[in-house]
Amino acid sequence: MTRPPPPRRAERRRLILGAAAALALPAAPWRPALAATPADTTASPADPSRLPADCVIPAKAGGGFALTCALARDALQAVRPQRAPLGQRFLPGGIGAVAFDQVATGRLGGAGTLVAFSGGSLLNIAQGRFGPHPVSAVRWLALLGADYGVIAVHRDSPYRQLQDLVQALSANPARIAFGAGGTVGSQDWVKAALLVRASGGDHRRMRFVAFEGGGDALNALQGRHVDVFCGDAAEAAQAVDAGAALRFLAVFSAQRLGGVLQGVPTAREQGIDIVWPTVRGLYVSADVPEPALQAWTVAFDEATKAPGYAQLLARHALYPFALTGPALDRYVADEIDKYQALAAELGLRRWGRPGS
Repeated sequence: MTRPPPPRRAERRRLILGAAAALALPAAPWRPALAATPADTTASPADPSRLPADCVIPAKAGGGFALTCALARDALQAVRPQRAPLGQRFLPGGIGAVAFDQVATGRLGGAGTLVAFSGGSLLNIAQGRFGPHPVSAVRWLALLGADYGVIAVHRDSPYRQLQDLVQALSANPARIAFGAGGTVGSQDWVKAALLVRASGGDHRRMRFVAFEGGGDALNALQGRHVDVFCGDAAEAAQAVDAGAALRFLAVFSAQRLGGVLQGVPTAREQGIDIVWPTVRGLYVSADVPEPALQAWTVAFDEATKAPGYAQLLARHALYPFALTGPALDRYVADEIDKYQALAAELGLRRWGRPGS
């Protein structure tokens, strides 16, 4: 039998490569061919509000930032039920300063990273305490609700009502140890300073013990290491729900609050004209693409307008106050101006002038 002549070298190489390709093809799953069209290069990026993401809590556990991220997780889940729950990630340091600096310098960010902030964060930015970064170093995403300042003592404290504390402060502010999250110049320090000043005392003489978040300050009050907690209503209410032995002397709101604090009189009712709301919200990196920012904005607009959002706020001991987009940007700018004036009034050091 006559054998066919051997293939030439080029033909033999083509046959070998073809056989190898045929053997390799079954290992890959079948996919339909996709035509290269202009639409492929202009397709919208994935909606980050439907993808895994983290909420950064820029303090230790138990404070208002943790509350903000928990609220964001629950609110987002209500309108995006198929998404993975928003992760909770702690990054303590300077009551938000470390997180803000890392986002502003690009070491932390991306469309899947949200960071909690509060009115106290804006106060710190107004004083330049969050580093040499302008307000525009981040993108302000959403306000989710409002909290209010509160004055609380241990249940066994000799101070039964606000006037008892006011009289003690009037006699000698240095005798009373305030404990709260943040250092001198933080919003909790400012609330304490305003109370001392309203009592007729010198706020520069008061004793203030700084903690890395309201949770640590409330623990110190439970251990009687400080005399007075000057923080926020929501974190104090949650501490009571967890069994903390507190007595509330006043809330810094225009009207009485509900829930655990329903029977607590306002400072105004007791002759001290202090109202201090604390907004709670989220920001993202300034480098987040506009479509991703808009997707998050839509998600939180939907969340804060959902039928069950009022009950969700009540569960977290917060009160309605929602803003996004240009309205939020204007609010932040106005608050920065207000806090700069207040800082000057209290003689606080300015660490730099934030830009716009």
